[in-house]
Amino acid sequence: MSLPVTDTIATDAHPRQVDTLIIGSGFAGLGAAVRLTRAGKDFVVLERGSEVGGTWRDNTYPGAACDVPSNLYSYSFALNPGWTRSFSPQPEIQAYIASVADRYDVRRRTVFGCDVQTVRWNTATHRWDVQTTKGAFDARIVVSAVGALCEPSLPDIAGIEGFRGEIFHSARWNHDADLTGKRVAVIGTGASAIQIVPAIAGKVAHLDVYQRTAPWVLPRADREYTPVERLAFRRVPGFQRLSRALQYLTRETQVVGLAKAPAFMKPLELAARAHIRRQITDPELRRKVTPNFRIGCKRMLISNNYYPALARPNVDLVTDGIAEVTADGIVTRDGTTRQVDAIVVATGFHVTDSPTFAGIFGKDGRSLADVFDATGMQGYKGAAVAGFPNMFFLVGPNTGLGHTSMVYMIESQLNYLVDAIETIDRHRIGTVEVRPEVQGEYNRNLQDALKRSVWSNGGCASWYLDKHGNNTTLWPSFTFEFRRITKHFDLDAYRSVAAADLPPVPAQTPATVRDSDETDTRKVAAQ
Repeated sequence: MSLPVTDTIATDAHPRQVDTLIIGSGFAGLGAAVRLTRAGKDFVVLERGSEVGGTWRDNTYPGAACDVPSNLYSYSFALNPGWTRSFSPQPEIQAYIASVADRYDVRRRTVFGCDVQTVRWNTATHRWDVQTTKGAFDARIVVSAVGALCEPSLPDIAGIEGFRGEIFHSARWNHDADLTGKRVAVIGTGASAIQIVPAIAGKVAHLDVYQRTAPWVLPRADREYTPVERLAFRRVPGFQRLSRALQYLTRETQVVGLAKAPAFMKPLELAARAHIRRQITDPELRRKVTPNFRIGCKRMLISNNYYPALARPNVDLVTDGIAEVTADGIVTRDGTTRQVDAIVVATGFHVTDSPTFAGIFGKDGRSLADVFDATGMQGYKGAAVAGFPNMFFLVGPNTGLGHTSMVYMIESQLNYLVDAIETIDRHRIGTVEVRPEVQGEYNRNLQDALKRSVWSNGGCASWYLDKHGNNTTLWPSFTFEFRRITKHFDLDAYRSVAAADLPPVPAQTPATVRDSDETDTRKVAAQ
């Protein structure tokens, strides 16, 4: 049993050797930790924050909530009968994630406040050299569980650095900034913005919402669970799983329109147009909020209070592009200047160009960023990338969804990951690396399938696409198909080298670790 590793002062000269290193403790990283714990594997989790949770720890903006039904947005091995609503708010989701970490004692094997700087394949030892702000690590296997929505994307707007008022990204909300009675601007109309705008519109003096592209917004079927339902979740065997299964099947029907035949998206578009008519009476505002592309081409949003918030007398929807930001205002391309005291940047995240890619170096010395820049963000089953041996990705290329819970996809990848590590251990394999030709064929098939989808035929440009014009973000079929192809690790798709054929790993110098809440230090032997 490993001792706690909540802090480390291992030096670069004496890196701490670990078997499997998990980077990140959001839904993916925490899930990996739980599954490896249950499989009896040794691992350490590196987390740059002070708590588990990832996206749900970081996004604490007013109105933050999930757009996937609560019963779907949880691990199958840790259902939560305590959900209070059909769509959970951020505090409940974060509390759920923390409770799972507690249940499986994951914090004891997590180094918090540990920002990973570089991950570099060592061609001499055939292991990963990992440099962090908490010292160096030497790992046999690295699992990247860095979420797609973790690195905020900031707009490139002239003069924005010189703004003198409060300015912050939605994912880094400044809770010390009191917006009451202020003139506020929200830049962006995506998933975060449509939750923020209704939450703050009633308390600010004036709100300008800057829209580049109108999103499709559907009604949000959100309600409180009744006491009877909550009792049934806790006491009636199978009731919550049945509810979860029905929600899963209902959502899975959307795949037909999204990925197979876009014409079948028409009923949803009609529902979205009816939603606009019901909630907005002003013809000009209706025109501004009506998208000019097929529904589903960009992320579909759900809200019952976004349109009413835009219709408030103290709210303006600005559709003229931003020319520049001054010290105390925003100037649009038509020359209009609007004075503001605070700016909320709700412009999304780096998905296909995450800064984290620049710090991961494969066997040929190239970074993941360089590889993706040349070929596009390609992988194999979202779990492996050619040229990066003994590295597995969770929520990797083409694993995203536009209709249902990412937790389902994460659990599918966890099946693949655990079976991979067990296969490596069972056959005494030293290294595995997906074959480039296998990865190439897999991605050609993916892109062929995506050509039929609404994401390629919906008349929009979205963050789903990389600079090469390929959709490297979304899975183009039913999620149960992804579950099927990731059920087992397919060793034949990989180049493998037996452990006996690799050079011996140098003996480990014990690394000093210190609990974050204790003052004593202890020597921890090699795991």
